[in-house]
Amino acid sequence: MKRIAVLTSGGDAPGMNAAIRAVVRTGLHQGWEVFGVRRGYAGLIAGNFISLDARDVGGIVQQGGTILGSARSPEFQTEEGRMKALRELRQRDIGGLVVIGGDGSQAGAHALSQMGLAVVGVSSTIDNDLYGSEITIGVDTALNIALEAIDRLKVTAASLQRAFLVEVMGRDCGYLALMAGIAGGAEAVVIPEMETDPEVVARGLRAAYDRGQAHAIVVVAEGARYNAEGLVRYFREHHERLGFDLRATTLGHVQRGGSPGAFDRLLATRLGAAATEHLARGEHGLLVGLLKGEIGATPLVEVVVGKKPLDARLLHLAEVLTK
Repeated sequence: MKRIAVLTSGGDAPGMNAAIRAVVRTGLHQGWEVFGVRRGYAGLIAGNFISLDARDVGGIVQQGGTILGSARSPEFQTEEGRMKALRELRQRDIGGLVVIGGDGSQAGAHALSQMGLAVVGVSSTIDNDLYGSEITIGVDTALNIALEAIDRLKVTAASLQRAFLVEVMGRDCGYLALMAGIAGGAEAVVIPEMETDPEVVARGLRAAYDRGQAHAIVVVAEGARYNAEGLVRYFREHHERLGFDLRATTLGHVQRGGSPGAFDRLLATRLGAAATEHLARGEHGLLVGLLKGEIGATPLVEVVVGKKPLDARLLHLAEVLTK
């Protein structure tokens, strides 16, 4: 192998650039030429490659987002699209590919691996829902952004003696909401994995008020059945009976932006370096991630079918703490 490529796919996550930097510089250390693919799988199909050297990735470790960009690619979902991608790689004599991204990105990596390409995935998604890594690139930074917002809203909530709702990202996974709720001292946490009746939320908030608390915070994942919009509507419709309503703040893509923290920079660097090490040893068809506190690898065939449940102990802890 003399040439490898790296791409970022799916939603951006703080720390992706640190992973790109690690792949490029450790790849160069192996004596390889390293190419970046702009705009993910769409760029792979279009042949949007750029040569990267050590200077090209200097000064990016602290930047959020991804210097390579990302894009959706319906064409890559087809066999014809994936064949185009392979042809673009082979025309440039690129023998290995590192894919930095979440579950959809790694499904694409697995598909290319099944077609004979040497592929290694790097686990990166703020949702932390990817099988094969205890925590993924971007999660720690996104969680700290959510916590900062919660802490700020608590000040206003206490001043106005109101209940505030904070919606964080998490379409199918409530990890961010659960951890932000525990760390932020929320009175209620609403996540997709657990059906939560608005009446239960209301009782929890009322109990906090009866204990003499001047404010209350609810943290909800965007993918919950009753997300921010649904809960606000419910409380508004039943305002006369419940006696209070909710003010909602939706963080949305704010959680993806900003400079990655130390944890994400270090994790991304270690995972990027591990990806090139596996390629150098002729090991591929893998996802590198954090397993039991160490950098480990999981076969992509397991990653694409595996489900990553929330820790039941944390779920129980959140229930106890919010009573």
